[in-house]
Parts: sequence; C-alpha cells; structure tokens
Amino acid sequence: MTSDRLGSRTPSPRPDLSLVFPVFNEQANLGPLVESAVALGPKLGCAFEIVLVDDGSQDRSAEVLAELRRQEPRVRVVTHASNRGYGAALRSGLREARGELVFFSDSDLQFDLAEVENLLAHADRFDIVAGYRSPRRDPWHRRVLAWGWGVCVRLLFDVRVRDIDCAFKVFQRHVLESIPIASIGAFINTEILVRAQNQGLRIHQVPVTHRPRQHGRQTGAHPRVILRAVRELASLARELRDPARRETFDPRKPPGLDATRVDPS
Repeated sequence: MTSDRLGSRTPSPRPDLSLVFPVFNEQANLGPLVESAVALGPKLGCAFEIVLVDDGSQDRSAEVLAELRRQEPRVRVVTHASNRGYGAALRSGLREARGELVFFSDSDLQFDLAEVENLLAHADRFDIVAGYRSPRRDPWHRRVLAWGWGVCVRLLFDVRVRDIDCAFKVFQRHVLESIPIASIGAFINTEILVRAQNQGLRIHQVPVTHRPRQHGRQTGAHPRVILRAVRELASLARELRDPARRETFDPRKPPGLDATRVDPS
C-alpha cells in the first residue's frame, strides 16, 4: 500500500463496473466477501474492479485487505487513517471508482452479491437501480427505527422508495458526477436518493435477499450514528430551501488534507 493521494496516479483503463464496499472492523467477512465478488466474473461477463475502503478499522481488517490485494489484482484498497464514518468511507469509494456503472454494498455479508446481476438487468434503462430488503432480517428495534426514518423522509422530501437505506444499489456514472454529496454518516443513502429525485433522475426498485449478520457488530443503531443522521437530514432540508447553503462533493476531485490513501492500481 502506498501513501499516494486520490487523483495523483496515472489512471488505468476504465472497467465496466466498480463494486464498492466500505469496511470497518470486518476482518472475518472480508475473505468471503471478496471471494463472492470475484465469483461474479463469469456471470457478469464484463471487466470489473473491487474497491474496499478501510475506514480506520481497529481489528485485523487492514492486514486481511493487504493480503487480498496481493492475491487478487482486481482488488483496490482505500485507507482512512482514522474512523471517519460510513458516509465518508462510501464517498471515498465512490470517488475512487472508475466503472461506467458503480455498485455499492456493505461488507457484512448480509446481501447475496449474486443478485447484482438482477440490478444490472435494469441499469441501461434507469439512472439508479435500488434494492429493497425482502424481507429485512435485522433485529426488531432496527426495523422500527427504519420505519420511523422512512416516514420522516417521505414527509420531508416526498421520496417514495421502499427501503431508502438499503445498501445495495447500482448507479450510472453520470449520477455520481452530477450529484453533490455532503453526508459523512449513515444519511448518505437518503441524501443520494433525495438529490437524484430532485434532479428528475429515474430510480427503479428491485427486491433483494437479506440475511442476518453472522460476524462483527452493527453500528447503524448507535445513538451517535442516529444523531449525526438527524443533523444531516436537517441540513439537507435547509439546503433544499436555500441552495446557497450547499456543501458539495465532487467525485472527480481528490479530498483535501485528509488522511486517505490508495493502493497502486
């Protein structure tokens, strides 16, 4: 792994598809995750890359990622020196992704990556193809929180998406180049879809299999995570009333003076 900054390297040929996965303390899941991603190759029949963003993991995730990078040339690793949040990790991955289509999901093995094929089947007709968990296999309190969050988002933004925070989505590249993203927390899923709807982009929804987490800990229901999401929701609502407040993110530009590093491609 090198200390090259994002955007400082000579670009490689652009793949057809980027698979982006934020990572935080997922050492037990990373091997099976990459194995299942690599297994997509014969089914997809296209050139793809796997972008893994280590968001300051405190377990052995960095070591596991380094070994996976040595074993599989399609793996690219982005590193945050400290934990900056789910949204910040996803932003780094989306910024680094080079595919004409960009898919992202979580690295906790709660989704079946083979179902990416079902999303790609619609990607030529829609700007965003969003999965929804059918059924959702999270603990009851997380399902209650998700229901309340969905109601809030519909009331504020009139976004009619069944599972707005489902981390199983495919984007046309132009979506990421046209939508400003400010979130550094769990609000990022909502923000992307709200901004996409405001721009009149076409969103299609597809059911996806959801499984209980087997390894690691979920952090999405932590009070600090929820509070940050509420603050970011309020900030977006204010911005949409007053566009001069916008805090933009350009995926084509490197981050500022943060501690993000990318391995050589």
